Amino acid sequence: MGEFLAEIKVRINETHRSLQTARAVGDEFLADAHASELEDLYRIAARNGVDCV
Repeated sequence: MGEFLAEIKVRINETHRSLQTARAVGDEFLADAHASELEDLYRIAARNGVDCV
């Protein structure tokens, strides 16, 4: 589980940064895509007992 935990946290952090960047430059389409990906990552984490909040 250690590797999964580390990877999911990395992916969540990277996606969150990408979401912030997309919002900062006003790219709403890309921001929506990143927001959806972030929701999926949180859902995957929760399903596997990982608290990433």
